[in-house]
Amino acid sequence: MDRIGRLTQHDLQNIYKSGEKIVCLTAYTTPVARVLDKHCDLLLVGDSLGMVVYGMDNTLGVTLDMMINHGQAVMRGVKHSFVVVDMPYGSYEHDAADAVMNAKRVIDETGCDAIKIEGGLELLHIYHALAAAEIPTVAHIGLQPQSVEKEGGYKLKGRNDAETAELILAAQEIEKTGVIALVIEGTVEQSSRAIVDAVSVPTIGIGASPYCDGQILVTDDMLGLFVEHVPKFVKQYAQLAQNIDAAAAQYSHEVRAGVFPSDAHVYKRAS
Repeated sequence: MDRIGRLTQHDLQNIYKSGEKIVCLTAYTTPVARVLDKHCDLLLVGDSLGMVVYGMDNTLGVTLDMMINHGQAVMRGVKHSFVVVDMPYGSYEHDAADAVMNAKRVIDETGCDAIKIEGGLELLHIYHALAAAEIPTVAHIGLQPQSVEKEGGYKLKGRNDAETAELILAAQEIEKTGVIALVIEGTVEQSSRAIVDAVSVPTIGIGASPYCDGQILVTDDMLGLFVEHVPKFVKQYAQLAQNIDAAAAQYSHEVRAGVFPSDAHVYKRAS
């Protein structure tokens, strides 16, 4: 898509209406955001940074300050993409007033375009409160990483008719609140497709369906940097962990052998 300037909600809607797929990836730093920006329509500052950047076991230890800091970093590297920042666990789901206050803080301090929250029917009052405060919001249904402890692990969703019906209802009710997009994660393909057919808002899949209006992956997964666990839905487009390992091994060898730094890499007084 040819673009001048930053994408807006209106631009995302136009991509959706045109039938063109919405390209999304995660970003957490300025250098990576600069590289991804020219290839993506949407960059998500995901709370997945807790695992891929900070080495946490899950996303539950991520704080609002962490999300704001990384949101600011990403915004410094973006010229084109629409930027969404995840609201971390504990910052929105317990109280509507807190949700609005914290979401406003994220947008005010980062300059991002929208925030994202995880939750279905149980959080309709939160979606309504964010809409009333005119805060652009992306919803996240299906597998919800912030619920990993409550659910006893990462569990696939939409495995039967009852689960699918509940997801469809949640998607439809959430759409009515005015969300700008819907992320569907870790949901059986047939159920994901049924959700897409049931709503008129852009859907972004991750471990969902190719029928979704867009796709997102965690960039560190896609690049083969985060190799502790590779989900079925991840396609690795590079093996950067192996490349970094080889480069570090070569560097280590050259330092120990006295090969690096050579004359080409040191400063000398002019004669």
